[in-house]
Amino acid sequence: MRNVLTTVFVLASGALSVGYSSAGHAQTFPTKPIRFIIPTAAGGGSDQIVRFLGNRYTAAWAQQIVVDNRPGAGMVIGIDLASKATPDGHTLVLVNPSHAINATLMAKLPYDPVNDLIPICVVATQAFGLVTPNSLPAKNVKELIALLKTKPRGYSFGSSGPGSASHLAGEMFLGMTGTEMVHIAYKGTGPVLTDLIPGRLQMYINPMLAIINQVNAGQLRLLGVTSARRVASLPDVPTVSEAGVPGYEATSWYMVLAPAKTPAPIINQIHRETANALKAKDMLDMLAKGGTEALGNTPAEAMTFLKSEIAKWGKVIRDAKITQQ
Repeated sequence: MRNVLTTVFVLASGALSVGYSSAGHAQTFPTKPIRFIIPTAAGGGSDQIVRFLGNRYTAAWAQQIVVDNRPGAGMVIGIDLASKATPDGHTLVLVNPSHAINATLMAKLPYDPVNDLIPICVVATQAFGLVTPNSLPAKNVKELIALLKTKPRGYSFGSSGPGSASHLAGEMFLGMTGTEMVHIAYKGTGPVLTDLIPGRLQMYINPMLAIINQVNAGQLRLLGVTSARRVASLPDVPTVSEAGVPGYEATSWYMVLAPAKTPAPIINQIHRETANALKAKDMLDMLAKGGTEALGNTPAEAMTFLKSEIAKWGKVIRDAKITQQ
């Protein structure tokens, strides 16, 4: 297994006291600092969200939030750590669509994505954008589809890595439009943009936060967003569904999970405070800047959502015959 770079830091400060109810009764939650695992490298959108949530938790519970970045193996290392933690609410993990994708993409996981972790809520969702180089003659989604059909496998689309959300979003687009393109996998968004902007690639579908600067600078053409509704900050940009691919929807998201068997009262308490944090103006402003929408649904709704994401991406993986590389 690859070496793992671990970054640990503490959010805000709080009393390290142990809380008890009145004489001789059960302990309250939390009774010690809460470890919040991020299964990706430090510095991304997940870090921003956990910092905001952590500060809110500390203010509410007078406990420190220790943020633990555990990147590696497509998020498996960090998620596995969380799944095996003591189920008392003092270990949480923030995941993104790779958690749902791995359920099908990886033949053997050291945990069960549905049964070994409990969703607390989907914190936020974020649209992807379908972008093309300015040199491509297609000016909208319908023209892009028509162009691709004139030359099957004559054009290429890029992704941020094999099996990544951007890869699967591209494969889903091809499957739903009956078109064919050559997939070229890169190690991250930066290298994709290096080839996309000058026209060496013809399409890329990726979270808006990662491509909006190039769109605003006029370096790329944004043909549509992949959410069910138009993005509030881009009201004139159609969804891919309304622009020519009915039913197409692919979004990035952030979900808070806890180890299975964490008591329901504790899950509900964490959910309440998370939902409250998502109403704060500074949190909403931070999310909006990245084209991200706060959600904060219930644990039951989050579980239903997770299962639907596993089913959706599983079908894409099987239909496109994608295997782990």
